[in-house]
Amino acid sequence: MNNAKIQLSPYELELVTNADVILTKNSIIAKVYELFGHLAAKMKRQIHGNPAGFDKEVSDISPKISKGENYMGLPYVMLDYPRYFEKENILAVRTMFWWGNFFSVGLHLKGKYKLHCEEAIKNGYSLLKQNNCHISISADEWQHHFGPDNYVSVHSLESEQFNDVITAKDFIKIASMLPVAQWGNAEKFILDNFTRFVKFPKRQFPKR
Repeated sequence: MNNAKIQLSPYELELVTNADVILTKNSIIAKVYELFGHLAAKMKRQIHGNPAGFDKEVSDISPKISKGENYMGLPYVMLDYPRYFEKENILAVRTMFWWGNFFSVGLHLKGKYKLHCEEAIKNGYSLLKQNNCHISISADEWQHHFGPDNYVSVHSLESEQFNDVITAKDFIKIASMLPVAQWGNAEKFILDNFTRFVKFPKRQFPKR
């Protein structure tokens, strides 16, 4: 074995001998959890307090916060609410913190929910364009990054192109992102986009 391959660089050695690096990372993730818990409570009140809310099969499912260490090599935290996931039918709003990158909020629709909401989203083209939203062009509905092969800005599309993206696949994903450097604006950004996105399925699924 070539020992040079397993030696640490001076920078790596500095990090590995500093426990504060991991302790600080854990503290930040805990604060994201706290923020998302706070937001989940507000989201739940908003959904249940609106007389034109969701169908009960969606609204009765509680928010879920989860975390991982390796989305494209980096830690993340996700809040899913509303969250209705079946193999063929999905209605979800996913809020994500991705270490070193962004906070994001995205609406994910598939199957019957996509069919019911297509026209509402097409009619929302101008609103989404004005608010710097993005739409997924990827064939993989489980990718969350904002690279040019996954999301494109609605602002970059004409309305006909936007409509073509909506009809081209069996799912729709629209999303907005905020760089993590703007942490102080995260709560307002998330709630504003949540409110904007849930209006689309609310119009289609009156509360029983």
